[in-house]
Amino acid sequence: MIRRTFLSRAVGVAVASLFARGAWAQHADHAGMGGMSDMDGMGGMGGMGDMEMDDMPGMSMHARHAQAAPAAPASLAAPDALPAGAPLPALRTLADESREPGTFRATLVAQPVARAILPGARPTTFWQFGAGTQGPVVGPLIDVHEGDTVEIRFVNRLPQPSTIHWHGLPVPPDQDGNPSDPVAPGATRVYRFTLPKGSAGTYWYHPHPHGMTAEQVFRGLAGPFVVRAADDPLAGWPERHLFVSDLKLARDGTIAPNDMMDWMNGREGQYALVNGARRPRIDVAGDERWRVWNACSARYLQLAFDDGRAFEHVGSDGGLFDVPRGVTSLLIAPGERAELLVRAGERASRAVLIAAQYDRRKMAMSTSGHGSLPPAPALPLADLSFAAAESRARPATLRTVPALGERAAQKAVTFAESMDMAAMMRAPVQGRPAGMRFMINGETYAPHRATLTSRAGDVERWAIRNDTDMDHPFHLHGTQFQVIARESDGARTPEPYRAWRDTVNVRSGETVTIDTRQPTPGERMFHCHILEHEDMGMMGTLKVV
Repeated sequence: MIRRTFLSRAVGVAVASLFARGAWAQHADHAGMGGMSDMDGMGGMGGMGDMEMDDMPGMSMHARHAQAAPAAPASLAAPDALPAGAPLPALRTLADESREPGTFRATLVAQPVARAILPGARPTTFWQFGAGTQGPVVGPLIDVHEGDTVEIRFVNRLPQPSTIHWHGLPVPPDQDGNPSDPVAPGATRVYRFTLPKGSAGTYWYHPHPHGMTAEQVFRGLAGPFVVRAADDPLAGWPERHLFVSDLKLARDGTIAPNDMMDWMNGREGQYALVNGARRPRIDVAGDERWRVWNACSARYLQLAFDDGRAFEHVGSDGGLFDVPRGVTSLLIAPGERAELLVRAGERASRAVLIAAQYDRRKMAMSTSGHGSLPPAPALPLADLSFAAAESRARPATLRTVPALGERAAQKAVTFAESMDMAAMMRAPVQGRPAGMRFMINGETYAPHRATLTSRAGDVERWAIRNDTDMDHPFHLHGTQFQVIARESDGARTPEPYRAWRDTVNVRSGETVTIDTRQPTPGERMFHCHILEHEDMGMMGTLKVV
């Protein structure tokens, strides 16, 4: 879609559709949807019947775009209503029920849990792994080693089908929680896989039922997964975990449903949480190794310190790479992870960890030729206090990442989108606005329809092209890949370092080239990791034979 064409026609259609929106609200009430935002924990996703123009930032005129930090809609809690400043919570750890060496066995129960977090409001019903009301909502950390056999008993106590997808892990297709293998409400299944040598890295897990992934994640169902190597060169470093998630709360404490702009651009709440806490306090006593997860539906994290201090980037999704890279900022797209070395310094100091401004070109509905919303301002994530400490030595080289080898095939993946404004203003379909299409290779997702076919064991070069007007993070199931180059406006830029990844951002108009190999036959998913876009169809099936 050429968004400029879409935008030039949008306002006339939008004005004419105001009457239709009134009918939409009546339809929602009659269908039992108008009050779904009050049925916290029951899956209401419409939330559009009561919306006014001010509730839809993209429906306002271009002059509105100049505001640096627009106030939250009246129905949402204020951005400072959630308490901040408490010490960074420690992640819960999933207990190993096994007594067998080399086997990790545990149970994960997904269920609604009411927790009092917003002062003056009723308890918020999250969906979380476990029944506890103490500690972060974030799912418990699964901490295992290369070579371990992992056996997780999953119990679904949600009102929807669900799965557990082991994001980035090299697991068999029938154990990966793909959308074609749902676990019904009230049902149980066991996921079982063995982690091969070389799989050490920073992973996570989350549901993957098609059409419901975004909701289940933004209600709280996501957790960290760490695989450790026996020969880890940084094993002696103090390790800190920062699991970043997103929360959108109504004033009454309920988790707000998605509105049209959430579906269009991906959901960003008024709160970015670290280990489930808003702007926590972190005391750094010496040099540390950080693992950082971006578990947000759509929020990009341009990670930096407000004073510009440098840190070292030492690892990506699939673990450490060869040589540390000194940086002052690092973009972590939705679904990505990173390993960092953060130095305390010779003198005591303070800094704020921020998500700096990044323009991912969120879509607008505007009369002007400017078709994107302005980037959000920098957002503080945590307040840090650094004690003076001696510098800790680290190896000059961390790990060898070999090239995958000679390529046997090539593949092409193209992201595209289309918008039908008239349809978008009519009644939603199953809680989602009609008229939006997010596509891969010209089609929206259909179960078991092979978008591409590969042979197990073949090294392939994939060209991932973004023909939309906004960024999309590409995620491939079942294996890690290596980014080779990026091309934009005719200029090709080789990737400056080799690393194992399963998620990579693709900017508007950009083509990202990757090398990858699928080791096991079966169906694998690949998709945009803006979860609303995935749910709206920006997903394909790779059939591995």
